[in-house]
Amino acid sequence: MHSPEELRALAEEALERLDLWPELHGQATSVRYSLEVGGKRVRPVIALAVGEALGAPVAQVMPAALAIELVHTFSLVHDDLPAMDDDEERRGQPSTWKKFGEGVGVLAGDALLAEAVRLAARYESSAVARELAEATLGMIGGQYLDTMVEGYDLAAVHRLKTGRLFYASVTMALWAAELPEAEQAPWRAFAEELGLLFQIVDDILDEDGYVREHGTEGARRYADEAAERARARLGEVDADITVLRDIVDSLAVRTA
Repeated sequence: MHSPEELRALAEEALERLDLWPELHGQATSVRYSLEVGGKRVRPVIALAVGEALGAPVAQVMPAALAIELVHTFSLVHDDLPAMDDDEERRGQPSTWKKFGEGVGVLAGDALLAEAVRLAARYESSAVARELAEATLGMIGGQYLDTMVEGYDLAAVHRLKTGRLFYASVTMALWAAELPEAEQAPWRAFAEELGLLFQIVDDILDEDGYVREHGTEGARRYADEAAERARARLGEVDADITVLRDIVDSLAVRTA
């Protein structure tokens, strides 16, 4: 099995080699820029680790892993737009709309989403694409609550805006690895905890969200509890969970 660092390198290589639809023409430049701005590739690493835990080759799960990363990138590109957060930078670089213009930024996000669907549709089963679509819709619902509704429920926003893509990182890999639906329940229980864990730690680092509502110590307690629940759910699956447990441990203590 590969380590998380090795899986991240494999995902990066696959993203660099990704063939975009030729009819994008010049729009492909902004799409590739959006992907090259980078990130930790946490979601594809999780998907690939789930696949390997189930005995599936990396190549078999890679389209699903890339699809979830493209949707995540699409969400960031649109989140940065003037109509949303109006952010001019992303990870120390000009945001896509700032570099190419607002209209191109909108189209870049659109293209990333469509390319993600095209990747998910490579599988014989439509379940991979369905999981992707449902997660994307949940994420959009969470963004709506976060930006368009006053007095929203913080837990509901986190479960949707962040949690749905983490959930799909696991569930898309289950279908890609051809795990029967009857055996997926403990995996799905594990998937539910991942996004919450990631978001609470994010809030601790940003002094936002859970920290504003519960204080730093309270947020840390919530993060530790989410990590313990994730480990417990992993203990219920019939697979080699070594790498996935390492991922949970690293998410719980990350500092960036």
